[in-house]
Order: sequence, then C-alpha cells, then structure tokens
Amino acid sequence: MGKHDHLEHHGDSLANAARANLERSGEKWTDTRAAIFDALAGFSRPASAYDIAELASTARGKRVAPNSVYRILDLFVANNLAMRVESANAYLANSHPGCEHDCIFLVCDNCGEATHIDDDALSQQVRKVAKSQGFESIRPVIEVRGICQKCN
Repeated sequence: MGKHDHLEHHGDSLANAARANLERSGEKWTDTRAAIFDALAGFSRPASAYDIAELASTARGKRVAPNSVYRILDLFVANNLAMRVESANAYLANSHPGCEHDCIFLVCDNCGEATHIDDDALSQQVRKVAKSQGFESIRPVIEVRGICQKCN
C-alpha cells in the first residue's frame, strides 16, 4: 500500500473531472454547483462556505446563499470533489476527484495553509483500529497542526 500516482487536475480539467465524477454518481452538474465548484477551486488554501458564497455571488452577478453553499459542499465532500478541513470548518477542492482517499491534512497554525497528503498505510491502520472497536462506515479525518516549512 502507501502512496500511488494519480492525475492532478487544474482549471478546466479539474472542473471537467469534478463534473464527470458527480454525474457518474447520478447527480446533476447545475450552473449553481458549477459556480460553487469554480469558486472553491479558486482558493489556494481552505475556504469557508461564506468566502465561497461571496466569490460565487460575485462571479454569477447574483447572491448565492451560504445555506445553499453548505448543502452543495456536503454533496461535493460526499462525492469526493471536495475535502473538509474539520478544525477550520473550511473546504478545499480535491485535485484528483477520481481517487478515493481519506483526509490527512498538515495544517499550518500561522498561514492557514492545509496540505493534503495520501498515506494509505496510515489510513488502513486507523480503519483497522476503529473496526476493532466496533466502528462501521469509517472515514478517517486526520489533521496535524503545526508550522509549515514556509512559515518556519
């Protein structure tokens, strides 16, 4: 197990991969969902639903309510298009929406940058321990807080 290679998407390629992934799951890629995804993908660090709503509202020329943004972000997380940084209540676009990984983040307490890392061996170990405790439907979310290399 461990790390593996996967295609990192950016820009239009990322939006197209996200759309394909969502439609494969039987969901529609609406104009509002596209605007929310584009806004989310425009952030280089985790963004709050309010930040995403503001950017999407500006881009669309009409207000997008934060409630709608939260519902859409939940849908995106459930379909692997976005990842939620729990400790910051913020979201990042998943640059490889076709791959299923657990969320492991290195979160900088100084600049707020969150780096997503894939470590299937670590995830499998956490799943194994949780299962031994009787947990079902396990989705590990691991966040390591500290100071990133740029801020150090």
